[in-house]
Amino acid sequence: MRLATIATPPSAAGAGDDVRALRRTVTVYDDGRGWTVAAAPLASIITGSGWPADPTTVGSGWDIASTGGDADAPDGSVLRPGTPVSVRADDFMLPYRPGTIIGIGLNYADTIAEMNWPTPQQPYLFPKLSSSATGPADSIVVDEELTSRVDWEAELGVVIGRTTRNVTTDDAMSSVFGYVAANDISARDLQEADGQWVRGKGLDTFCPLGPWVLTADEVPDPQELAVRTWRNGVLVQDGNTASMIFTVAQLISWCSRFFTLHPGDVILTGTPAGCGDFREPRVSLVPGDVVEIEVQGLGRQRNHVTGPALL
Repeated sequence: MRLATIATPPSAAGAGDDVRALRRTVTVYDDGRGWTVAAAPLASIITGSGWPADPTTVGSGWDIASTGGDADAPDGSVLRPGTPVSVRADDFMLPYRPGTIIGIGLNYADTIAEMNWPTPQQPYLFPKLSSSATGPADSIVVDEELTSRVDWEAELGVVIGRTTRNVTTDDAMSSVFGYVAANDISARDLQEADGQWVRGKGLDTFCPLGPWVLTADEVPDPQELAVRTWRNGVLVQDGNTASMIFTVAQLISWCSRFFTLHPGDVILTGTPAGCGDFREPRVSLVPGDVVEIEVQGLGRQRNHVTGPALL
């Protein structure tokens, strides 16, 4: 099943208003019969906090708009759980804001070869700030006063579905709720300057997620998924999760040895070869660029790169 958060048209917008910002959000699902309004917000579905056992359940009394209140359909009617909806690519919003995002560095054999680095003997972990998460069609904001080496990293994101601590590799996949496409945008100059990667990985808008979360039952083998990136329409990454050094199960088990994973947490599993900073000559994202990433079965993001808004 696909689960997403979409924006409905605003009930009213004046001249000069940011129409996208005025749109209200609603959770939808697609079980193969088209997008339908769900009975609970996506974050609640993932965490299991107070939602019906079946997210397709209607008439549960849930407020279907995650911002509160009812959502307005284009014809002015109210969207209720179970209502079919038409969804366009630019309707998809950030699916939900994860409490914790864990990044995995240097996890693809082709990336290691491209960088001419030794193969890691254990997963390399780093934090990706929750505030960096943004939607699959939102702008990636690059402040050129802060960084001049912004890079793309298409990745498979793993959405945790239950509280997990010290799980074995054999049992780790039972902790997976589903999967989401992610772009681990990175400021390489800040990474180098700091040694650790909090600033370089954690700037606002540096983690586009979506367009949807695909439940684990729809992905029989997460180690057989194509991962691709386009910069301004040119294919720059074309990899496969089969090249991972540490599998999804191994990453979950490893992380859970050191800290508790909670429902809704996301593990970014690394990126294949083709990042811009390792090219000759080096290529960086700058305002005016468009970056698109796609993970097989998880949809395609399309984010414009912009400068900071003028205040």
